This record gives sequence, structure tokens and C-alpha cells, in this order.
Amino acid sequence: MRRREKEITDKTELEAVLHDGGICRIGMIDGKVPYLVPMNYGYADGKIYLHSALAGRKVDVLRKNNYVCFEIENGTEIVENEEACSWGMRYKTIIGYGNILELEDPAEKRGGLALIMKKYSDKKDWDFPDQALNKVLVLRLDIESMTGKKSGQA
Repeated sequence: MRRREKEITDKTELEAVLHDGGICRIGMIDGKVPYLVPMNYGYADGKIYLHSALAGRKVDVLRKNNYVCFEIENGTEIVENEEACSWGMRYKTIIGYGNILELEDPAEKRGGLALIMKKYSDKKDWDFPDQALNKVLVLRLDIESMTGKKSGQA
């Protein structure tokens, strides 16, 4: 990282960004073309859980090459100034890499969906009937590496 003073090295702070971000963007390669998809997600124990329809471009691309780049940010805020070139941004962001796997085991799929629902709701005891579970892909991104960066925050 070029700007070492902005690097997030504290594991607790990195975990907070992973837990508190709103969207996880997944970057893939479709042949020679980059493809980026914003997704809802859940996070636990070094793994990001995502859900998807059973078919579509994203699924096709991941089945050909499941190695991805991901990005999550939180705390974004514009910092205004009287001078145009003195404006800035407060943020915390993580960029990382890893492999995405399709979960097959119903218990694992339920666990991943429960993490996603817990992140976006106050309810903790969701039910995922087999019929509904069979209509969705649950994906697990195993994080291989990541870096964190922040600006304008203590």
C-alpha cells in the first residue's frame, strides 16, 4: 500500500469493516472482460456469505473462474471545504481476494442465509424451508488475502 499511514492493520478494526459494511462488491473476469456485481452479504470467521439466483451471468462467470476480488466499505462521508481541490472523503474500506464456492449442504446454506438475514434485520430466528432453499444459491467466499484503508477517521 502506497499510503501506509492510511492502512488498517488492527484486526478488530478490519473485522468491524467486514461486519458493518452495507454492500459487498464482487469483481470477476468474464473471459477478458471485468464484471462487477454489488451483493448483500453476511460475514463470519473469515468467510463472506452471499446469495444468488440459480442462473444468470454471475453464476456462469463464477462457474468458469471462482477466483474473485471483493470490496466492502463503510463510514463514507464527503468532507467539504471552501476550495474545490481541498474536498475529501472519510471512509474505511477493504479490498481482498478469494475463492467463491457454491454451498450444497442444506445446513451450511441455512447458516449462510441466517448470517445475511441477521446482518440486515433485527430478527435472529429465520426459517428457511427446503422448498425456498432449493430456489437459491448460497455462496461462500473464502478470504485469501485483504487490505484495509481508512481516511479522515481516527
